Amino acid sequence: MEEDLNDVVRMALSESSDAESVAQDLARQLMHPHLGCVLFFCSAEYDLPALAAALEQYFGGVRLVGCTTAGEITPQGYGRGCVSAVGFDHRSFSIAAARIDALDSFSLLDAQQVVAQLTEECRGSRREPITGHSFALTLLDGLSSREELVLSALNAAFGRIPHFGGSAGDDNHLTRTHVYHDGRFHTGAAVVVLVHTALDFEVFTTHHIQPREEKLVVTAADPASRTVFELNAEPAALEYARLLGLDPQQLDLKTFALHPLAVRLGGQYYMRSIQRVNADLSLTFYCAVENGIVLTAMQPGPLLPNLRGLFERLERRLGPLLLTIGCDCFLRRMEVEARGLVADTAGLLVDQRVIGFNTYGEQFNGMHINQTFTGVAIGRSGRGLCR
Repeated sequence: MEEDLNDVVRMALSESSDAESVAQDLARQLMHPHLGCVLFFCSAEYDLPALAAALEQYFGGVRLVGCTTAGEITPQGYGRGCVSAVGFDHRSFSIAAARIDALDSFSLLDAQQVVAQLTEECRGSRREPITGHSFALTLLDGLSSREELVLSALNAAFGRIPHFGGSAGDDNHLTRTHVYHDGRFHTGAAVVVLVHTALDFEVFTTHHIQPREEKLVVTAADPASRTVFELNAEPAALEYARLLGLDPQQLDLKTFALHPLAVRLGGQYYMRSIQRVNADLSLTFYCAVENGIVLTAMQPGPLLPNLRGLFERLERRLGPLLLTIGCDCFLRRMEVEARGLVADTAGLLVDQRVIGFNTYGEQFNGMHINQTFTGVAIGRSGRGLCR
């Protein structure tokens, strides 16, 4: 049985800085006769064209999908400047992938065509129906500001198929992010992956952020660029800094991680994380913001107990986990580092067999969200283990 489990999913890590060495490392750890697909997450610091060429050379004939990150989650915990990957056995997983290039004009009709293509490809190799035995993953250019448009259309097209994902990062440079598909890294694009399996799984999202009493009303904003010019009819950065008792010059990524804002929808709070302060004292966000919305000031609660509670619940339903694919906001990682929780958090992720990356935004059933840990947990039970 242990040999079966090792072939169903194999996890890999390469910390080499050389593209060919990375491809060699991953191939040595992942390749076997039944390897059908590799999902990987890599630092944007690599020579990406060289890495793409090396991966194609060493994994010829195997489907590869991936993206650049704001930090990696590896079989050994948190990583930086490395490549983390997982390989899927085609006897237990049927996986199809498609790329979206025209994010600005992506429509419901486009989404329906993409989902139909993916569904047809997956349906051909397995007996189980698609609905109830499939989940979707989207990796999307994290600086495109088109997540809401794309996700809304995909969510309608996927129907009852659960859907999660993450926005690609670039090691916090905020200049250029990439997704990988069909042998190349692409910007201004998204990759949609459909995974069909008889194994039990659950798509999830969680966060540990708690509301405060203070409210901020967006009184001037440009939704297209996700920029807020005024909060409570005051320059946005000044009002946000005033709320925290800080000078605007003190606002930085650590501040944004520890003092997020959120919009309340249906009794739930959804984070609207700040990306940067602009020269005109406006604030640019990672998620959609519009005139008139009310933002609630938030504060972090206990992160580790929240994460442990999530995995305890998942294990009660799924049993010991075979794999967790995790999209973890890079601001959460900044908080973990700032609070000295790296070793304990990384240990928990290793125990739960998490492979993934730190994102510029997460995706859950059509919503674009921030400062969450979102993903899919796959159990060892079901009829999908290769024998």
